[in-house]
Amino acid sequence: MTSTVEKKKVVSEVSVQGKKEAVVDEKDVKSPTEPKAEEITSKDYYFDSYSHFGIHEEMLKDDVRTRTYMNSILQNRHLFKDKVVLDVGCGTGILCMFAAKAGAKKVIGVECAGIYHQAKKIVKANGFEDKITLVHGKLEEVELPVDKVDIIVSEWMGYFLLYESMMDSVLFARDKWLAPGGMLFPDKASMYICAIEDADYRAEKIDFWKNVYGFDMSCIQELALMEPLVDVCNPNQIISDSDSILEVDLYTVKKEDLDFSSDFSIKITRNDFCHAFVAYFTATFSKSHKPLVISTDPRCKYTHWKQTVFYMDKDFPAAVGDVIKGHISCSRNGKNPRDLNIELRSECDGKEAKHSHSRKYRLR
Repeated sequence: MTSTVEKKKVVSEVSVQGKKEAVVDEKDVKSPTEPKAEEITSKDYYFDSYSHFGIHEEMLKDDVRTRTYMNSILQNRHLFKDKVVLDVGCGTGILCMFAAKAGAKKVIGVECAGIYHQAKKIVKANGFEDKITLVHGKLEEVELPVDKVDIIVSEWMGYFLLYESMMDSVLFARDKWLAPGGMLFPDKASMYICAIEDADYRAEKIDFWKNVYGFDMSCIQELALMEPLVDVCNPNQIISDSDSILEVDLYTVKKEDLDFSSDFSIKITRNDFCHAFVAYFTATFSKSHKPLVISTDPRCKYTHWKQTVFYMDKDFPAAVGDVIKGHISCSRNGKNPRDLNIELRSECDGKEAKHSHSRKYRLR
């Protein structure tokens, strides 16, 4: 486990979240003023973190993410040709340009963050002004220059799949604008859980607070345990098989379904100590001519989503064949719906020890 946690800067406004005036056409309605680059301060990024180019650089350089989206569009020109496409949370506009390049008749990108201004310049610089219309504002409040769209594309997945609640905006767009028989890219997602050994990292980051230069700071240890870690998990640390804890079909799922609860059962595959559980997800483009999958499995190629690690209060020895049975529930935080309240319970009547654990976590 690496020791650096690189979290997305999720604050007051996130991609299509937040409140700003909706703009359909710059000719008719004046766009919010773009701040001059030399005048932007950390305050601007704090309240509009997705305007920071570094966030988009990280996502664009995620080859698994960007190339899979590119292939799902450009390798399916027969699906995109002469279609009207909506990109929810378009960021720099790269998915819009993929769709235009694939032959879409019209592409509409909706973006709330200030990166909208750069996206307009990018669209113009690449000669797509005649096909791509960018709309600035919160998706739930904007008006589109069309009544219906044929395809919705969006990179809506967050840490632990659901963090940031951006899927809510995709479901809103689906219900309001997707034409009958229309398509979603991606359209299916699954989340899984497994167990890991992680003694070194736990000692460095969790147990450290028990004795800090001779002082007891264990109250901070409680906070460290409560907040799941978003980081890269070494596949050699995995000590069990995996079980599915959530299945999402974007054509039928409802917003209320995303507050979920699931039992799981995983079998230990090597003798070792169990310190934590790891959650990861896949997103599938099932309408593609050849189905394509983005996987954040620690045994697959790196993605900027990494994995989500839930440390237990105490480790326990596990033996090959032991079965850990557990239950996980997840719901939006009442004060900030982008935060997630997660509760995880587990028990194991193993060959070496009996284990029982229950903890509430907050992904924020």
